[in-house]
Amino acid sequence: MSRPTDVSAVPYAGPPLYRVPDDHVVAGVLDLDNADERLWVPQAPDVWFRPLLFSVSHGYFVNLLRVRKSGILSRHRHAGPVHATVLRGRWHYLEHDWWAEEGSYAFEPPGDIHTLEVPDGVAEMITLFHVTGAYIYVDPQGKPEAVEDVFSKIDLARAHYERIGLGAGFVDQFIR
Repeated sequence: MSRPTDVSAVPYAGPPLYRVPDDHVVAGVLDLDNADERLWVPQAPDVWFRPLLFSVSHGYFVNLLRVRKSGILSRHRHAGPVHATVLRGRWHYLEHDWWAEEGSYAFEPPGDIHTLEVPDGVAEMITLFHVTGAYIYVDPQGKPEAVEDVFSKIDLARAHYERIGLGAGFVDQFIR
């Protein structure tokens, strides 16, 4: 009687599934102090994002948000779920009693409306955000003032990369 052959270490040999996009790997994401500064896209004074993934077919984006100022960043409503992992610094929402601190994970449900504040004494806040849908920026009564989504993020990144000499097409590597 023969023994069964272990095939657990044999790679898949079948045909690729139709229209499956290539995998996407971004090296050095957590090397926050040695990242190429050109990768950070200016979003507002003292606020930048570093794109990791733009999913146009599923309407989400994944990025690092870097803030180098204290105070109110924005008041917004979520059209979809948001996942956040704090890599450096701390922040909170005026409407909630919890704090997102270095090493923390936060889930924000669709429809949540809140005002993000980076407290005094935080020189730099960096958080990895996975945002599905849009941020709808609102006034204190909830009236929409602006919208940010995967498409507006792509537009900002394209313009930034073109302006600094990497070319608008540099952003294409992040789009799936």
